[in-house]
Amino acid sequence: MKDESSAALRALSLLEQVARSPNPVSLAALTEATGLPKPSVLRILSRLVDAGMLLREPAGKSYVSGPRLCAMARDTLLNSPLRAERHRILDSLVDAIGETCNCTMLDGDEVIYLDRVETAWPLRVNLQSGSRVPLHCTASGKLFLAHMRREARQRVLRAAELPRYTPNTVCDPDALEEELRVIRKEGASFDREEFLLGIVCMAAPIMQGNRVVAAVALHAPVARLTIDAARAWLPRMQQAATALARTYEPPAPPPAG
Repeated sequence: MKDESSAALRALSLLEQVARSPNPVSLAALTEATGLPKPSVLRILSRLVDAGMLLREPAGKSYVSGPRLCAMARDTLLNSPLRAERHRILDSLVDAIGETCNCTMLDGDEVIYLDRVETAWPLRVNLQSGSRVPLHCTASGKLFLAHMRREARQRVLRAAELPRYTPNTVCDPDALEEELRVIRKEGASFDREEFLLGIVCMAAPIMQGNRVVAAVALHAPVARLTIDAARAWLPRMQQAATALARTYEPPAPPPAG
């Protein structure tokens, strides 16, 4: 039992190292970070890859989170005990702005809604927690694309179609890349009736260090809120993003000994 427990902890340590890194992690870096023998690290990594917890980069020397690890992260966030705190922050944001606000995260090549607070206005779009929307034509999706590593972003865009949802949808990869450059510069992303006609959105990043771990977004009918009017709420959205970021902080490691 002790050996099984020790093996599980070693595997967990490797998963944590990969999950924390914004870039693929090499075998050498994982060996150094964990202090384990290289053959042991390689053996555990092979099993984690076989289980879908990690993916090996094409060159075969670096590792990234696999589909099962990403699904575990998603389910953990959807059912987190901190969800009530996040909902309270969103509730306060909706009280201030008067429009629907939500918290989203990247899940593969889609955006998933983690939480949402609806406006009291009768005219609104109903998207529940767990709903998924595309990347290339939503405020949160473009925000996540903008902050991806260039190689990862190009891989996602090459693998996915860019369907046109409205006449405003940006379907040209070069034009989209230029917009993503502006998003990185401005620190906010906008949906100008690109996913749903008559609906505009704005998203701000929720950061952990230099990483975008989630986004906070608002959306409203264009009859009630223009893009320029939405921009005026960006400082308030950024305050909410800072508060939400604290709910995504990893727990402190237990004291040694």
